[in-house]
Amino acid sequence: MSKLSSKGRDSLPAKNFAGPGRSYPVEDAAHARNAKARASQAVKAGRMSKAEESKIDAKADKELHKK
Repeated sequence: MSKLSSKGRDSLPAKNFAGPGRSYPVEDAAHARNAKARASQAVKAGRMSKAEESKIDAKADKELHKK
Protein backbone atom coordinates (compact mmCIF):
# COMPACT_ATOMS: atom_id res chain seq x y z
CA MET A 1 0.00 0.00 0.00
CA SER A 2 1.25 3.45 -0.81
CA LYS A 3 2.23 5.68 2.08
CA LEU A 4 -0.22 8.46 2.92
CA SER A 5 1.19 11.28 5.04
CA SER A 6 -0.91 13.49 7.29
CA LYS A 7 -0.42 16.40 4.91
CA GLY A 8 -1.43 14.23 1.95
CA ARG A 9 -4.50 12.92 3.77
CA ASP A 10 -5.57 16.45 4.73
CA SER A 11 -5.32 17.57 1.10
CA LEU A 12 -7.61 14.79 -0.19
CA PRO A 13 -11.13 15.84 -1.13
CA ALA A 14 -14.02 14.42 0.92
CA LYS A 15 -15.06 12.22 -2.03
CA ASN A 16 -11.90 10.15 -1.53
CA PHE A 17 -13.08 8.86 1.85
CA ALA A 18 -15.53 5.98 2.29
CA GLY A 19 -16.32 6.28 5.98
CA PRO A 20 -17.85 8.94 8.18
CA GLY A 21 -15.66 11.76 9.43
CA ARG A 22 -13.08 11.40 6.65
CA SER A 23 -12.26 7.84 7.70
CA TYR A 24 -11.19 5.06 5.35
CA PRO A 25 -9.37 6.89 2.53
CA VAL A 26 -9.87 5.17 -0.83
CA GLU A 27 -7.73 7.26 -3.18
CA ASP A 28 -6.18 4.17 -4.80
CA ALA A 29 -6.84 0.43 -5.10
CA ALA A 30 -4.58 -0.53 -2.21
CA HIS A 31 -6.35 1.83 0.18
CA ALA A 32 -9.75 0.66 -1.10
CA ARG A 33 -8.88 -2.98 -0.35
CA ASN A 34 -7.65 -1.96 3.09
CA ALA A 35 -10.86 -0.01 3.80
CA LYS A 36 -12.94 -3.09 2.97
CA ALA A 37 -10.83 -5.28 5.25
CA ARG A 38 -10.89 -2.85 8.17
CA ALA A 39 -14.66 -2.33 7.86
CA SER A 40 -15.18 -6.09 7.94
CA GLN A 41 -13.04 -6.34 11.07
CA ALA A 42 -15.01 -3.52 12.72
CA VAL A 43 -18.31 -5.30 12.05
CA LYS A 44 -17.00 -8.56 13.50
CA ALA A 45 -15.79 -6.67 16.60
CA GLY A 46 -19.16 -4.93 16.99
CA ARG A 47 -17.82 -1.41 16.38
CA MET A 48 -19.70 -0.89 13.11
CA SER A 49 -23.07 -1.87 11.67
CA LYS A 50 -23.48 -3.95 8.51
CA ALA A 51 -25.16 -0.92 6.88
CA GLU A 52 -22.05 1.22 7.47
CA GLU A 53 -19.86 -1.58 6.13
CA SER A 54 -22.01 -1.81 3.00
CA LYS A 55 -21.56 1.91 2.31
CA ILE A 56 -17.79 1.63 2.73
CA ASP A 57 -17.66 -1.46 0.52
CA ALA A 58 -19.69 0.27 -2.21
CA LYS A 59 -17.41 3.30 -2.25
CA ALA A 60 -14.27 1.11 -2.21
CA ASP A 61 -15.67 -1.08 -5.01
CA LYS A 62 -16.07 2.02 -7.21
CA GLU A 63 -12.35 2.72 -6.80
CA LEU A 64 -11.39 -0.92 -7.37
CA HIS A 65 -13.36 -1.12 -10.62
CA LYS A 66 -11.96 2.08 -12.15
CA LYS A 67 -9.88 1.61 -15.26
